[in-house]
Amino acid sequence: MKIVFMGTPAFAVPSLQMLVEEGYEVVAVVTQPDRPQGRKKTLVPTPVKEAALSLGLPVLQPERLRRPEAVAELAAYKPDLIVTAAYGQILPKSVLELPVNGCVNVHGSLLPKYRGGAPIQRCIINGEQVTGVTLMYMAEGLDTGDMISRVEVPIGDEDTSGVLFEKLSLAGRDLLKAEMPRLATGRLQATRQDDSEATYAPNLSREDERIDWNAGSREIYNRIRGLVPFSGAFTLWNGETFKVWAAAKPDGNSTGGTSAPGTVLAVNERGVEVKTGDGVVLLTSVQPAGKKAMSAGDFSRGAAMKPGTVLG
Repeated sequence: MKIVFMGTPAFAVPSLQMLVEEGYEVVAVVTQPDRPQGRKKTLVPTPVKEAALSLGLPVLQPERLRRPEAVAELAAYKPDLIVTAAYGQILPKSVLELPVNGCVNVHGSLLPKYRGGAPIQRCIINGEQVTGVTLMYMAEGLDTGDMISRVEVPIGDEDTSGVLFEKLSLAGRDLLKAEMPRLATGRLQATRQDDSEATYAPNLSREDERIDWNAGSREIYNRIRGLVPFSGAFTLWNGETFKVWAAAKPDGNSTGGTSAPGTVLAVNERGVEVKTGDGVVLLTSVQPAGKKAMSAGDFSRGAAMKPGTVLG
């Protein structure tokens, strides 16, 4: 059985490695094009490309998979099965119809909940306690295909998106490994999704990253950990971006008095205490504009931020 694997971030790497280690014939790997990063705009390969090259696999990087030349290049490999994991492009009908055994996707949520491109981050931001991985057949809609199997994964109270990405990445690898012998025999009987239960997890915008100090302490805490280690959350201090990379779990014991939400109550070795809509949140890792991320303790020793400052 000839397999084409499609994926881009580190989330997809364990699944690719498993297929090779288990002896399946991966004839090609499709991933997103190298993108410029950093101030020097250096082209950086995707984690999946790096893994594929280390495994000696051919790599395809079409800018748009739906272009006829990209479809033709893929068709030349005559795949029997296409496996995707966080590839980052919607597969057109011309690609979905290529493999006789179908296209399957390792999706980082318990479908039909959290369809879309940012299910892991939004699970944490929304305060979910359980998520999981769904192995599904791909259809033309956004994560609407029939489900082959699912596995639940608990979300720890202090898990960041980075931690949860790793948990779900390994859970997805194991789920795919368990189902591959059946997938190799042909198309499986799968369960239709109940569209009435569907929720969506669109990619995060700049506004999603901004802290709303009128929200509750727990809601703000969840937003901060849901954005780590990727974009980070931010607020404004003196009109400039002030990033927040970590916060202590709120204990619910402090109300913060009558100060307005966003008011800095204290800056010390423990962190930066900020009034929220229902109490206080303690920021423990921050990044002022133009500087590197630092512990709140280091920030407090040279900070111009004083109690009474209002963040926005």
